[in-house]
Amino acid sequence: MRIQEGVYWYKEKGLLDANTYVIKDEITVLIDPGLENYLGRRLEEMQEDGIDPKEVDLITITHLHPDHCDATASLKEVSGAKVALHPSQIEYLDIMIEEASRFLGIGTAKKFAADLVFESGIGNSELKILHTPGHSPESICLYAADKKILICGDLVFEKSVGRTDLPFGNNEELKNSINTVSALDTELLLPGHGAIIEGRSNVKGNYEFVREVYFKHPHSYL
Repeated sequence: MRIQEGVYWYKEKGLLDANTYVIKDEITVLIDPGLENYLGRRLEEMQEDGIDPKEVDLITITHLHPDHCDATASLKEVSGAKVALHPSQIEYLDIMIEEASRFLGIGTAKKFAADLVFESGIGNSELKILHTPGHSPESICLYAADKKILICGDLVFEKSVGRTDLPFGNNEELKNSINTVSALDTELLLPGHGAIIEGRSNVKGNYEFVREVYFKHPHSYL
């Protein structure tokens, strides 16, 4: 579903799936392929929007939990796209997928390797990378300053935050990461699950709600 010029949202299909986003710019980037079981449906939706899988240049992920990255290897085979990961994701690539899959009680996600490693941005586009640990140590957000869009994975949701009881989660790091991204000029917040948040005032209000409800009563979150 097109939500802005060059920005597309494909909603999660089930409990162990995630929202997928496509940014079409100088290069076409797909963020969070989701669970492999739903890849066929996701590709059909993309084609309905006029996006052929072979148009995807890069596949990247917000973090290494299987609901976000399980379809990475299969999507690479179908599209021919390269997989781009953050250095922290390289560090945790094998152990995080295995531990998170075991914790969630599902089969281990299909393994994949990085073709490219990025730290601060993707290519020559305006898509900047922010390392935002907490939900997991290798979590990242992607920020398009020109579009005022933040793709935040499982860092923060509509009136909620990412859980930290999964392997290597950390409440304090989650709080610090949310404080960091809340300072960005954001008019469209695109989380890994649930609804998107549109409008600067709504995004700001959501951060204020999170601080009031969750930061004052720290615990592990869903």
